[in-house]
Amino acid sequence: MTLSLHHPARWLVLTAMLAAASVAQASGLDQLHAFLERTRSAAGTFEQTVVNAQRRSTQASSGTFAFARPGKFRWSYDKPFQQLIVGDGSRVWVYDKDLNQVTVRELDAALGSTPAALLAGDNALERNFSLVAGGTGEDLEYVEATPKSADTQFRRIRIGFRDNLPRAMLLVDAFGQTTELRFTRIDGNVPVNADTFRFTPPPGADVVGQPR
Repeated sequence: MTLSLHHPARWLVLTAMLAAASVAQASGLDQLHAFLERTRSAAGTFEQTVVNAQRRSTQASSGTFAFARPGKFRWSYDKPFQQLIVGDGSRVWVYDKDLNQVTVRELDAALGSTPAALLAGDNALERNFSLVAGGTGEDLEYVEATPKSADTQFRRIRIGFRDNLPRAMLLVDAFGQTTELRFTRIDGNVPVNADTFRFTPPPGADVVGQPR
């Protein structure tokens, strides 16, 4: 038996199909805004590859991350070398274990200069970049971001979203070097211990910058 368009069951099917299509087709910009508005914290793991201007891979690394808005984040490289980047809400600390060196900057100066800062800032992307929908690829909806100021580390950023969470980032710097990030795991709105975003320079470390 064929159901007419006016049959209640037919309308239920059509409504469900339209709702599903609406979710599936949420643009990268829609998902970015949902991420900024609804995800106050997150934690997970990442893999990172750096490719030079000649498209040769120069570095592969992996590690863990966590953030809590506004402006608190921890980005830890575990392999092949150890480096730690911590944003405590007012400063950004970068600790290179092999060199036993710490670099510290004011948070406002550092926002937008690292993937972690971009994710942890409430409006760092929208304040510093012009945003457009970047299409679909690899089951992700993308956002393309270009800097509003010429005085920035990145020439172009591309972020892929699925289920309102970032799954991939591509960052092209002023020298044509590309950093490709894959979030192999990301859990949104998870509790993160406040100590995660505190950093004290290890004894004997060389501190570059003026912490306050």
